[in-house]
Amino acid sequence: MKDPNEEIGRFLSACDELIDSKFILADGKISELLKTIAASEELTGLFQAVTEGYDYEGAKKRYLRYPAEPHSARGAAYLPTDRREILAFVFCLLVEFDSGSMRFSDFLLRYFYEDGSYTASYTLFAARLIRPFRDIVRDCFPDPVGGESMQTLRRREDEILAALSEKLTVERARINALGLSQEDTVAGDMILAEMIASVARRDVTELKALLCGYLYFLSAMQASTIESREIFSLAAELV
Repeated sequence: MKDPNEEIGRFLSACDELIDSKFILADGKISELLKTIAASEELTGLFQAVTEGYDYEGAKKRYLRYPAEPHSARGAAYLPTDRREILAFVFCLLVEFDSGSMRFSDFLLRYFYEDGSYTASYTLFAARLIRPFRDIVRDCFPDPVGGESMQTLRRREDEILAALSEKLTVERARINALGLSQEDTVAGDMILAEMIASVARRDVTELKALLCGYLYFLSAMQASTIESREIFSLAAELV
């Protein structure tokens, strides 16, 4: 008899592999991920429920915008705000990639263009679409492996993100009050605003990328403090 928890665990592992994969392996990883859904009665039921009556073509018009701005050569992809629709939208996208009706490489450069690099574009895609997709499914079921340990990890992640949000807000006020040049003040404020937004989205990949830039900013401004270093220590605990 199949163990539902093991099947959901395989799905979560497949999501992790897709997130951590290289672009060149992505097609195979997407196919493997969809196979884990097909192999699980619980996951099949979940995705049947969220996609029943779903207007996917309408959703693509709302969330896949090209061009992103008038006269721009780039597009942009957005996630729905509703968790149920996030599952439906990302699942349908993955099915399109797997069937070949939408070329994944073309999709990446059209909607997740990052320096013209497939590698950078793929990293952004995985962080913005696959990570929240995985997390929502994980929240739909009891922890498939380890029981309380995964719930404990999730609570710890929530605590770290809440602490980061608070400390980044305080740090933003501190930088604005330092009396730096207007240019430097604006630069610091923009980095901190983006970090606060990435914490709200639970986008750890983007947060860590922004922290690299912020570390350089603090060094250039000679503005590092014990409090600012605590931000880096907290972020280092996030996976």
